[in-house]
Amino acid sequence: MDPSSVLVLNQNYEPLNVCNVRRALILVLRGKAEIIESARSVFHTARATFVLPSVIRLVHMIKRPRPKVRLTRKEIFARDGWQCVYCGRATRDLTLDHVVPRHRGGPHTWDNLVAACRSCNHRKAGRTPQEARMAMTHEPGMPRVSIYHTFFPYLGSQEEWRKFVPGWEDTTLSAAG
Repeated sequence: MDPSSVLVLNQNYEPLNVCNVRRALILVLRGKAEIIESARSVFHTARATFVLPSVIRLVHMIKRPRPKVRLTRKEIFARDGWQCVYCGRATRDLTLDHVVPRHRGGPHTWDNLVAACRSCNHRKAGRTPQEARMAMTHEPGMPRVSIYHTFFPYLGSQEEWRKFVPGWEDTTLSAAG
């Protein structure tokens, strides 16, 4: 990731965002943020030298809504582990399947969409899984999203950020195991 990225923390030290160094310096110089961790480089002007920030903390609390996962093909496939929910086979040839078919009033929602391989989707056709005598490996539903998932890609190179992002240890342990 870009070494000129800066982690922005809320007043309560909760990670909020990632911004560039220029934006972070503007926030610090205007008194809207303070530097918590500094990078290993400096910025020289004609009259001053500034230590570049790596982590900044906002002076005032910012309310932010909890993130929601958008209903897309990719997110359905990711939720189902890139496997067919009927046969469990992992394949690149996945399709979306409506558990209750659309023509029978099935909605286009998290609870009614699953990943299916082409052969299982053709076998099920316009029926429900019960009518087609096909069992699902798990029930579909809206996935839970960590509010910190946007920061995980940066944590490999930005070691000083790790103590501010809860769950980093869990992702490294699950990736190693």
